[in-house]
Amino acid sequence: MVKLGNDWQQILSEEFDKEYYTILRGFLKNEYENGAVFPSMFDIFNSLKYTSYNDVKVVIIGQDPYHRINQAHGLCFSVKPGVRKPPSLVNIFKELATDVGAPMPENGCLIPWAKQGVLLLNTILTVREGKPMSHKGYGWENFTDAVLKALNRREKPIIFLLWGSPAKAKGSLITNKRHFILEAPHPSPLSAHYGFFGCKHFSNVNDLLKSLGAAPIDWQIK
Repeated sequence: MVKLGNDWQQILSEEFDKEYYTILRGFLKNEYENGAVFPSMFDIFNSLKYTSYNDVKVVIIGQDPYHRINQAHGLCFSVKPGVRKPPSLVNIFKELATDVGAPMPENGCLIPWAKQGVLLLNTILTVREGKPMSHKGYGWENFTDAVLKALNRREKPIIFLLWGSPAKAKGSLITNKRHFILEAPHPSPLSAHYGFFGCKHFSNVNDLLKSLGAAPIDWQIK
């Protein structure tokens, strides 16, 4: 039984009983038993554990976890302390520096964001070592769609940051006019120069939060 430890537990309880999730669970059991899969099975749902449903202010949507050893820990774009920052995360911090003046941090662990209400959600929550997108099409998409649909139903406004085409495609699930959607190219070195750099999403988010009477996000990783 998955234990999320907050209000997500009840909101998503029916998902864990659905046929697709039963099939997904069997697939994952086999994957973890027969090879290296990331993140650790204990970290798969960290995005939901760190940021409860009612506390979500901002959603950043990623694709699947980092596929190298010791990188992924259940939060999109984030790596464990002491792990070299991947190129996309470096570019996120570069934009952060030019946008709000936050210096390049020593580590790439984004748990401080998650604890402030930034849901760092990958659309696929597991991956085989060295094989990006290897768990695509096995059921995670159904589960994370359910997460986004639940957020869409919420009355309190949420700001969604959609970086890159896959994340923008998920934006079709956000139909509630109370919410805000900010779009930009993916921070990957292949696309960051086509509009991610200069998007000013971090300052825009805080301006929107202030307009809603909510506390801004302290984006600096200390």
